[in-house]
Amino acid sequence: MFQTFDSAGDPAVGKPRVALLRQWLAANGLDGFIVPRADEHQGEYVADRSARLRWLTGFSGSAGVAIVLGDRAVMFVDGRYTLQVRQEVDLDIFSIESLVDNPPAPWIKDNLGKGVRLGFDPWLQTIGDVKALKASAEKSGATLVPLEKNPIDAIWKDQPEPPLAPVELHPIAFAGELAKDKLARLAEAIGKDGATHTVLTDPSSIAWVFDIRGGDVPHTPLALGFAVLAADGSHLLFMDQRKFSRTVAAYLTQLAELHEPSEFEAAMAGLAKGGARIALDPVLAAEKLRMLVEDNGGTVITAPDPARIPRATKNQAEINGARAAHRRDGAAVAKLLCWLDRQEPGKLDEIAVVTKLEECRRSTGEETQMPLRDLSFDTISGAGPNGAIMHYRVSRATSRKLQSGELFLLDSGGQYQDGTTDITRTVPIGKPTEEMRERFTLVLKGMIGISMLRFPPGTRGSEIDAVARLALWKHGCDFAHGTGHGVGSYLAVHEGPQRIARTGTEKLLAGMIVSNEPGYYKEGSYGIRIENLVLVTPAEPIEGGDIAMHGFETLTLAPIDVRLVRSDLLSRDELHWLDIYHARVLAEIGPMLDGETLAWLQKATAPLPHDQKI
Repeated sequence: MFQTFDSAGDPAVGKPRVALLRQWLAANGLDGFIVPRADEHQGEYVADRSARLRWLTGFSGSAGVAIVLGDRAVMFVDGRYTLQVRQEVDLDIFSIESLVDNPPAPWIKDNLGKGVRLGFDPWLQTIGDVKALKASAEKSGATLVPLEKNPIDAIWKDQPEPPLAPVELHPIAFAGELAKDKLARLAEAIGKDGATHTVLTDPSSIAWVFDIRGGDVPHTPLALGFAVLAADGSHLLFMDQRKFSRTVAAYLTQLAELHEPSEFEAAMAGLAKGGARIALDPVLAAEKLRMLVEDNGGTVITAPDPARIPRATKNQAEINGARAAHRRDGAAVAKLLCWLDRQEPGKLDEIAVVTKLEECRRSTGEETQMPLRDLSFDTISGAGPNGAIMHYRVSRATSRKLQSGELFLLDSGGQYQDGTTDITRTVPIGKPTEEMRERFTLVLKGMIGISMLRFPPGTRGSEIDAVARLALWKHGCDFAHGTGHGVGSYLAVHEGPQRIARTGTEKLLAGMIVSNEPGYYKEGSYGIRIENLVLVTPAEPIEGGDIAMHGFETLTLAPIDVRLVRSDLLSRDELHWLDIYHARVLAEIGPMLDGETLAWLQKATAPLPHDQKI
């Protein structure tokens, strides 16, 4: 099994560990410390060694920050984790704040007094973060203090060792472009930014540029390390070479000079002393890198990671791989949904469904000679009220039976060598209520609205996010997460910079893959989310129009449960879209199924009765 079901965060760990941290802070002349849920690379997933926030507090979510002071402690989480955090942290120790509405910077301005010394690890905070934190601290009269050693590492006696998963080569058939050509493109971009070098801190960028994959963090095939790319082509790669086979080492040696991670700081200082102008992405690069450059006489050029946009705009090989991966994945999901339909309410629990789904993905991969390499994230398997916890993580302690009269939310994805998938389906267990059907249909209207959208070049995700919410808004409802995130090519399932959200400031370009996943969550009762991945298509003229328009090609292929659809709430265009989508699902994944599953799929994708259409 790729997914484990250990208990989620344990609130009991907070009290003794926070006490240890406070002792260390007092002994070192500090009044507090910031603990982000981050490593040196600012990725979604961190290795066990870097799970400092979870170790200290019990919180197991993928986004959060704690500030521990001598007399109080605060946990900041976003809307996805407002329920989860209260289950996983000791509320006698921590108060809860919104990471969106009152994040650490303004909180510091309003809550720290004059003379307070607040420590932070400059490897775990980005340049942009520290700039905002420092400005707030100064307004309150406090001082932000960069530390040479992380105090969590000092008190965490059984802290795991750094990961050493093997690095493998990503074949050109799936990558679509040779690493040497990517490096030449990026070297040219570095010079245009007025820099001599740039530092790649995001392991996804390193994996994409060098056409390599690894296994240092859960569910994303990354090898942790840093790369320093030079405008003159003299590139440096800092990665533990115990991860390299002879073949991999020989390959990488042709692309860059190889160094151990322990040499990275000295190399940065050396470049700076030589007068290098080093580009750093303030959203991704650690404050420590800025300090190393500027403290040694170099110049920091503020510029985005040059690999992010090329990585996000998939080439034809990556697009073809995504289509193939979604056909296989859709067939696996159909097998699961067919099996689930045959089970008696109250018989299965959430873990049983997760286990069966992984079995379906594995068997489909074996049948098609494209094995499932991993899950793309821990499957969200939420029955009844657990479905209302947006990023619920099932454990043996929380697993719930799928009971009659409830909804079941299943959000899952697979990592295949040719593509990364992410799909959510919500199904009724037994007979749904009319409220459930109404809310499901409102969510579906938003999902279809995005699917059918045409938009001009230059459109940003923030400009279309409302399309997914209009039907919900009209009924006084909303959802507390973005409509869509970027997705990598056998890389991170949550990839930037593209997204459909209020904060989606990046232009949507042809070749980008984003999710389309509006939802609705009724605390203590049920959750609804419908998610497909979509590909931004090239801008094409519209008959009679003035401007060529982009659109979305839906990649995900699995039926949407029509038992939850109120067709009287759908327009003719929306009903037509649903019928056409289901016909395509049957045509593309039907040949991969047979027997009972194929019969089930034919029924699940049948057109809605015409007399229901308005």
